[in-house]
Amino acid sequence: MSPLNLALNYMKIVYTSEDYDQLNNVLNQECLFSGPLYTFSSAQSYINSLKKDPPVDFKYEIINSYQDENSACLIYNFRKPGIETTMAQVFEVSQNKITSIQLIFDVTPFLDGKT
Repeated sequence: MSPLNLALNYMKIVYTSEDYDQLNNVLNQECLFSGPLYTFSSAQSYINSLKKDPPVDFKYEIINSYQDENSACLIYNFRKPGIETTMAQVFEVSQNKITSIQLIFDVTPFLDGKT
C-alpha cells in the first residue's frame, strides 16, 4: 500500500470509526506520534488515548496531499464545534506500516475556544 493510502486509511479510522484497534493494521507497533498537544511513543499508547477520549463531532476536509517513496503529507481543514483550523500531518512509512506521525497546527483555537 502506498504511503498516501496508509495515511488516508489512518484518517478514516480515526475520524469515522469507533474501532480504534483497526489502527494496528496501519501503524507499526513502535509508531511515534508527535503533535503540539500530545506525544505518544507507541501505537498502543496512542490507541489507548483515543479509546479513553474518543474524537466526537470532528470533521476534516483534505485540501492537498503529497507522497514520496517513504512518506505522505495531508493538509486539511479540521472542524469541531467552536473550532476550525488548518492542520498538516506527515506520515513516515516503512514495510507497509506508518512508523511516525507528526501533526502540525496552531493550538490557539484549542486553548481559547475561538475559531
